[in-house]
Amino acid sequence: MRTLGLIGVGMIGGTLARLAVAAGLHVVISNSREPETLDPLVADLGGRARAATAEETALAGDLVVAAIPQRAYRNLPAAALAGKTVIDTTNYFPDRDGRTAALDSGEIASSALVQQLLVRSHVVKAFNNIDFWHLFTGARPAGAADRSALPIAGDCDRAKESVATLLHLVGYDTVDIGELADSWRSEPGMPAYVWPYMAVRPEDLPAEDVCCQFLEAPGVVVPAHKVRELVDSAESGGDRQPVRW
Repeated sequence: MRTLGLIGVGMIGGTLARLAVAAGLHVVISNSREPETLDPLVADLGGRARAATAEETALAGDLVVAAIPQRAYRNLPAAALAGKTVIDTTNYFPDRDGRTAALDSGEIASSALVQQLLVRSHVVKAFNNIDFWHLFTGARPAGAADRSALPIAGDCDRAKESVATLLHLVGYDTVDIGELADSWRSEPGMPAYVWPYMAVRPEDLPAEDVCCQFLEAPGVVVPAHKVRELVDSAESGGDRQPVRW
């Protein structure tokens, strides 16, 4: 793995770009606008980064990350992503994305919808259960005692191995939670989503202190065995409309 493609460089995508560059990878980044709009971020990331169109990013990446709102998944360049492993970081938030009956009912997981679109790609759900700040500050080198783990799900074992390699490079252990149909266990409203990595839950703070505490409070180490415990405790039909992070 030499080049990571990132379609979408908002909070999660931008953080992954920084972690990947720090790990020695090249990154190709894109957004929904012209590549030139990413010049400031490219300059900040340094010589290992360049901006491109979404199609060019898809073709360039050994792995490609879709770090976009769930409602935008239909805009992914399916032809350019053919044969690629695609990391889906999306989460379904009805207040932002609009209602999808099949997702509301639990008939299908959001990443399975992405796989239906990208029929010639291997979709792996990852990086969706942690907020951008603790994703950045929680990264640790291999073997560190305070290394956290993140869950992944997918239908192709080889693709999941590639994603686990990326997690290892950017500072995390991996917990394989099963197929895409099982990926709901790491989504909003589930025990493994966001809160375990945070020392203080926002609802426990005065509203005026939430942002400050979010950025200043140290994260919590969530090792692989704890992630497994949280994932296994998930129950279908949980709250699908929590606060977004």
